[in-house]
Amino acid sequence: MAMKPSEPIAYARLGQVGARSPLVIAVPHAGRHYPPAMLEAARLPRSALETIEDRYADLLVSDAVQAGAVAIVAQTARAYVDLNRDEQEIDPVLLTTRPSPGMLIASPKVAGGLGVVPSRIAAGGAVWTRPFSEAELEARMAGVHRPYHAAIAAAMDEAMAVHGIAILLDCHSMPSLAGRGPSPRVVVGDRHGRSAATRFVAAVMGTVRDAGLTVARNHPYAGGHTLDLHGQPRRGRHAIQIEVDRSLYLDPPGLEPGPGLAETRRLVQAIAAALEDEARGLALAAE
Repeated sequence: MAMKPSEPIAYARLGQVGARSPLVIAVPHAGRHYPPAMLEAARLPRSALETIEDRYADLLVSDAVQAGAVAIVAQTARAYVDLNRDEQEIDPVLLTTRPSPGMLIASPKVAGGLGVVPSRIAAGGAVWTRPFSEAELEARMAGVHRPYHAAIAAAMDEAMAVHGIAILLDCHSMPSLAGRGPSPRVVVGDRHGRSAATRFVAAVMGTVRDAGLTVARNHPYAGGHTLDLHGQPRRGRHAIQIEVDRSLYLDPPGLEPGPGLAETRRLVQAIAAALEDEARGLALAAE
């Protein structure tokens, strides 16, 4: 059945059928589909909601996909549902009824307004004109959140079956970081060592340095729900997040792809290749 343009779209799966590579790429925050019903319920204009996108981060993975990786790319906007949050990370102000004990997770992200359904953003404050019923929130999880993560899990299962190992690269973009000395242009997250073996993190960081860019590990971004859910190193399933400085690939206003897009695509492809090489080396060593 054809998807109606007004309905939320969970994800697009890019790449060939079958696991040519042990690498799976995820892009959770670059969706640009804004369902009309969502915009009607929003207090803020679409232009404000777009400020929490990882703007055009989906364009960064095309070279890696062409080289053999599979990518699961979110299509619906982050303002509708944040795919890098647990389903229980809900701000109580969004609920029409009082939550039962243990129903919600009170995380720092929720406190900052950026739970699984964002409640407020820096670009304008409160996002919605009204709270939502549990059924409305459940529709967002069932329609977008769960299918997206199920697609990642299925792709990693395919990689495990073919290669005996699976690596998830969760791709994000970030505003430029200010600080003393050279600021990182890429931040690599592994949940402080919990979601991936150190050798894979080292491969990513080494590739970034080889490209002449500064890189940091786990600060200020250590990864989120996606790494917690899919990173199981003891089972051969590794998950790493990268945050790429948007100024590397967007124009100076930060609104459209810029002259650095092609080079940043090559960087992501080089990161993908380094992870694939490390995974294959580990698999051979285990034989």
